[in-house]
Order: sequence, then structure tokens, then C-alpha cells
Amino acid sequence: MAVTLRRYCLPGAVVGRMGKRRRNPWFNVLHKLMVIVTLIVPILSLLTGAQTPTRQITVDARKQTPISPYIYGINYPDSNFGDWLDDWDRHHDAFTLAREGGNRFTAYNWETNASNAGNDYFFENDDYLGKSNEPGWTVKEFLTHVQRTGAASLLTVPTLGYVSADKDNNRDGGKDVNNSKDYIHTRFHRSIARKPGGRFAYPPNLNDGVVYEDEFVHWVESVKSANTPVWFSLDNEPDFWHNTHLRIKPTAPTYAEIIANNIEYASAIKGVAPKSLVFGPVNYGWYGFRAFQGAPDANGRIFVDAYLAAMQSASEKAGKRLLDAYDFHWYPEAMGDGVRIVYNAAPDKPGTVTARIQAPRSLWDPTYVEQSWITNSNGKKPIRLLPDMLERVQKNYPGTKLSISEYDFGGRDKISGALAQADALGIFGRYGLFAACHWGLNYKEHAAMAGFQAFTNYDRAGSRFGNIGLEVYGESPSDNSVYASLDSNNPNRLTIVVINKTTLAQPMKISLKGFQPKSGRTFVVSDGVFDKPSNIEVRVTPASASMTAPPLSISTISLSR
Repeated sequence: MAVTLRRYCLPGAVVGRMGKRRRNPWFNVLHKLMVIVTLIVPILSLLTGAQTPTRQITVDARKQTPISPYIYGINYPDSNFGDWLDDWDRHHDAFTLAREGGNRFTAYNWETNASNAGNDYFFENDDYLGKSNEPGWTVKEFLTHVQRTGAASLLTVPTLGYVSADKDNNRDGGKDVNNSKDYIHTRFHRSIARKPGGRFAYPPNLNDGVVYEDEFVHWVESVKSANTPVWFSLDNEPDFWHNTHLRIKPTAPTYAEIIANNIEYASAIKGVAPKSLVFGPVNYGWYGFRAFQGAPDANGRIFVDAYLAAMQSASEKAGKRLLDAYDFHWYPEAMGDGVRIVYNAAPDKPGTVTARIQAPRSLWDPTYVEQSWITNSNGKKPIRLLPDMLERVQKNYPGTKLSISEYDFGGRDKISGALAQADALGIFGRYGLFAACHWGLNYKEHAAMAGFQAFTNYDRAGSRFGNIGLEVYGESPSDNSVYASLDSNNPNRLTIVVINKTTLAQPMKISLKGFQPKSGRTFVVSDGVFDKPSNIEVRVTPASASMTAPPLSISTISLSR
């Protein structure tokens, strides 16, 4: 009986007569040791950083793909134009492309720099884009500042058909142009793709009540610098015009309408700037490029497919390519704990942080399903945005580039935002995106800026990620992302960006094929360490580099041979 009972006793207890337990004399000592260990281990973990098993990553420098230099872009933000120019002059080192776009430029009158705010601000006409009446002043100033830093420019060509006629933001008793009688004719000028006869002038005729957009493009071509690219975008978010600019366009545009519109304006642009690139249709987001915001003539067609096929057909008839880049916007709809990740002003919850860090996976990952209305509407399928869009381009208009001229993952002042931003840039490069521009990032938003700088200025002395992408194996997408590159201007340098998405330190052993380093340095961005990266040890052999990525961090490793 005693033996049988003893099998079920707790450690440290023996069974005496009548089955009663008595303490083993060593039990108290062992128990105290266990209590001490239980208390000390968590403390040591907090002090030293608990670690996961070593991650085995492989970088193959023999397998290479080009990375577009134009994925590190930014938009003219929703702030004072002069302030933005000053900010650009001081902090342009993080960016390679600047876009002058957004809702404001749909009704921008280049002849006077007047614009209409749409529903962003009372539908008023005003001088927000420039108090100067010098024709093209706003665009000229933008180009002057951007081009002298060596960055490319993406300018908006209005295509809706009307632009602001004045800067009077309080006429007829209110800000809204709707307060004015027959406002469409008294507060706006007609905007037309082509000037009859093609006799361009500068300054343009300010008294004819018409603004010609090919005359605008012709003028841009005459004043721009030839040293950096200047491209043209076909307006902004036409799928949402009937909301953002309903005073001009009160009804939703159709597939047929926007396709005809873009063919007309793209042809006009190419007629005066044949070597420039044209970006379109600048969809606002998922429902825009899938169904053009529920256009009545969709008839079950995916908008991307219909648009690309139509632009290819029109290009064949014209004998020249009319569309160079399919452009759209991406503001993730991913939710965490009931909060959408892009809401920078909303308080983050634990689930919001997790959702933001994982959100870039929807750009590519065939196994990841985010929590959003998008996945709820598509049968809980992965979004895999970039592979899907690239497949549609290849099927319907091969050779068309892909561009995301507005995006934002939120958390601009949080480490989760830094991680998401860096991860997105790595994905853009890996999947061959041609151009990308963050919406309105301010240099004071240090976390998101650090996400950029992990690629564009990782040592804060001008060092950049390379322009030749390398194949990487062994990543665990929920826990880490690893991106690697060579630099065509310096083939003796290999750069690796390691993103640790977990709250534990991750030891990394990165095996190298086709590159034998002699030395290495590591620059680390972590929570609260955004402006001046910390340096941690990287152990280098001729065949590998090893380091421990701190919790929730971005580590840029520079290897030299």
C-alpha cells in the first residue's frame, strides 16, 4: 500500500505508516532554491533581454535583383507650403522622390496658384498653395528645392475639368463656393487637356477663362532641371471625386469615363513631354482599384484589369506608351483591439501595436490574413497586394511599372511605426515596386523617420542601403524580416536590415554566400532610440555575420570585404 501510494506523491515527500506524508529533510532547502530562481530569472530577463533560439538566416549575394531608387519618397504634406520647403531643405537626406499631390491639386490653377480645398476644408477657394500670382510659382518652388537635392519629382496634372478661378475664401457670405450663384462658372475656370493649335505661351492668357494642361506640362519641361527626373500624375483619387470634390463632380465617375479621361490627358502630356513618365489612375485604395468605388458600369470586372487593358489598347492605337506606371494609394485597413492602425492620433492598444507591426505582411505574404473589412469581404483570404497587382499588370499591360504614391502605416511616433515603415520599404524593394511616397511624414515624427533612415541614412552620415537586392532565406515573417543588398557603386559593401518584431532579443546567425566580409558594424534603432542609432557587436567570419537583435528593433548591418 505504501509503495502504491508513493507513486502519486509530490516530489520531496515520503509516505510513512498509515499513508501519511512527512517531509524529506532536503525539501525545505530545495523549495527555497526554487523560489529564489523563480524570482531571479524574470529579473535577469528584464535586465539582459530574454532570447529566443538563434535564427539561421542565409543571404545569397549571387542571386540579385535591382531595387528602384524611387521607393524612398514622400508627399508634400498637409501643412504650410513654405514650412515644407524649409523642412525638405534640412531633412531631404531620407528621401529620393517628392510628390506634389493630394486633394488640393485636383482643382489647382497653375496660372494663378489658386486651388479649392474640397471637403477637406469647406469647399473653399483660397491661396493655400501659394499667395503669389506668378504663373506656376508653386510648382517652380517645389521643383527648385527638390531637384537641387538630387531627388526625383512627381507632379499632379488636374484632369477633372475645372480649376479654381480665384482665391477668395469668403465670398457671398461663406467659405463654400456653393454660396455663389452659378458657382461652377463664376468660381471656376474650365481645365482642358490640349490647347487648340498648340501655341504655348508664358505667361499664359489669364483672361480667356480656360486653363490648358498641356501648356502647363510644356512650361514645366522648359523650367525643370535636366539632372533629375520629373514625372506627371493623372490627378488624384478620381474614384472619390464625388466625395472630395462634389462641388465640381457631384456624380460618381464610371470605368468608361475615367478611362477616356486618362487616355485624353495622358496623350496630351506625352505630346509635349514624350520622354517623361505618366502615372495613373491614382486610386484611393482597395475598393478603388478593385471596383472604382462601386462604379455602375463595373459589371463584375476588376477595375485594375479593365483599366490596364484599355490603356494598352489605346497605346497601341497611338503608337506609343501612354501609361508608364499604375499608381494607387494604400492606407491599411488593418485593425487591432478595435483601432485602425493608421489613426496616428488614436491611443494604441496592445492589439493595435501587434496589428501595425504585422500589417506589412499584407503587402506580400500568402499566409497572412489581417483583421479588416477587406479580408472580411474577400472570404478571409490573404491580400498579398504587390504580387497580385504585378500579376495583373503582367496579364493586361506588360511593362507597366507599379507605384504607391500615398501610404501610411500609422504609429509615426512609436517603435511599432518605425518597424512597419522599415518593413514596408524592404518589401517595396524586394517586390520591384518602382515608386512610393509616404503621406506627409514630418521630420519631428522621429520613429517613422528612423524607419526610413534604416535604409537611407543608417549611420546618420549618409550611408544607404544598396540598389541591388539579394535573396534571403530563413525568415520567420511573424517574428522577423531580413533584407540584404549590394551597392553597384561600392561592390565591397553588403548591407543587411534586420527587423525584430518580437519583445524578446533574437540571436541571428546570417550565413553569406558569394560575399566574404572582413569587418562589420551595426546601427540599431529601438524604442526611444530613433535619432542616434546605438552600436552593438556583430561577429564576422568569412562566411557569416552574427548578432543579437534587441527586442522591437531595426538593425542595419554594414559588412565590408
